[in-house]
Amino acid sequence: MKSETKRRKIGFLLIEGYALLSVASAIEPLRAANKLSGKAHFSLSYFSQNAGKVRATCGALFETEPLGILSNQVDILFVVAGNNLGDHEDTTLYAQLRKLAAHGVALGGISGGGALLAKAGLMEDRRFTVHWEHVEELNALSDSYFLERRIFVVDRNRYTCAGGVASLDMMLALIKTELGAELATTVSDWLVHSGMRSADEPLRSRYLGSNSSLNSCVAAAVELMESHVTDLLTLDQIAMLAGVSSRKLQRNFKSDLSISVMRCYMDIRLHKADELLRKTRMAVAQVAFSTGFVDQAHFASVYREKFGFSPTERRKKTRVSPPVVRTAVLTEDSEDTVAHAHH
Repeated sequence: MKSETKRRKIGFLLIEGYALLSVASAIEPLRAANKLSGKAHFSLSYFSQNAGKVRATCGALFETEPLGILSNQVDILFVVAGNNLGDHEDTTLYAQLRKLAAHGVALGGISGGGALLAKAGLMEDRRFTVHWEHVEELNALSDSYFLERRIFVVDRNRYTCAGGVASLDMMLALIKTELGAELATTVSDWLVHSGMRSADEPLRSRYLGSNSSLNSCVAAAVELMESHVTDLLTLDQIAMLAGVSSRKLQRNFKSDLSISVMRCYMDIRLHKADELLRKTRMAVAQVAFSTGFVDQAHFASVYREKFGFSPTERRKKTRVSPPVVRTAVLTEDSEDTVAHAHH
């Protein structure tokens, strides 16, 4: 273990509607590092814009302090946001984050948190990642982002991860850097985490799921198509980049997915268009353009054929009420109780 390591002050800025799993997966490794080493290497604090209790999607609550009291009292501030950002614009929040960065605070983004950092102008010239649901939304906003489909990315003083259990992998990497590989491995084992994943692990494709039996060229082609829904690739380009001939790629798609390459590409684009219609306020014409359709009438036609209603009708269907959930209160004092339930 590395010696003479100073205590690291870690803050979490919680945006209403965050996922509890993303937060728990981040704080538990740090708490475990303190417990297993017998030293308080990490101190944890929780913030929101207005202080008070902030609700997760499951109804759990964290008690928070106001973000406005911070200047440089934390070493790293992680912004934790869910997948319900839509056209979330908060110039006050963005200004506060920029001020913290100017004061030397390292910034992190968990799940949708990286998207908020990007919108605040704090990810320029830096590699980062977000939950896959935000990828095309950010690509539609700017083609200058250095987005990577990884579970987590550390680029200088920016720490981002895709959320969920990827938070655990990122924090294990932080522990390894700060305190050494031995403690990081001990923490991973204590949390019954089967092996630390590196930052090079790709973010799992929503279309490939957990199917590990697919031909490697099929997996590579799907990842290429998911990364190019605006700037479309031809069949020959996809095959070349996947390292096979067009004919072989078609055969493998038919065998593994029972669909042609370009039919799969169309489905990927239409599902992404549907996601943008549901989760953003982008105009239908902009959604069409962002998913590679130059003709809006053609977009409307193939969208209706796929989903059974028009893009405009889909937009009207997105006004839904949040589910009623039971409320649980989670505070700093209850962390040990939650953690001990795992053992």
